[in-house]
Amino acid sequence: MIFREATIADIPQIQVVRNAVKENMLSDPALVPDSDVEDYIIRRGKGWVCEVNDVIVAFAIVSVTDNNVWALFVQPGFDKMGIGKRLHDDMMDWYFSQTEKTIWLSTSPGTRAETFYRKAGWKETGLYGKGEIKFEMHAADWVITRM
Repeated sequence: MIFREATIADIPQIQVVRNAVKENMLSDPALVPDSDVEDYIIRRGKGWVCEVNDVIVAFAIVSVTDNNVWALFVQPGFDKMGIGKRLHDDMMDWYFSQTEKTIWLSTSPGTRAETFYRKAGWKETGLYGKGEIKFEMHAADWVITRM
């Protein structure tokens, strides 16, 4: 497994992973065009990928502009291997090296993602959008989580 920063050249494979997931699926893949992914990994924040045999199997993207986790997805069949946690932790370490502003994310209730974020120390703060759970992480809480 290789973990590294995402590049524009990774976008086609990132899209494959994003559209392969079984939870938090997009109702229409066109809702997240390549140009949005590029904007988030180049201008708004940064992204990371995990490669296995030169194929991207997971990715994470965070925005310092919007102070949120934009995406964290693992290809089915590569879950429960610690890939998501490693990407999450690398992303969060980088985010809090850039700013101390509270970061947020949202995910559908009753999903493995909800459980993942709770275990990672995220605090539920209410609802967002169309019934998603909104979570937040403060810089001080992240420092405690990493101890």
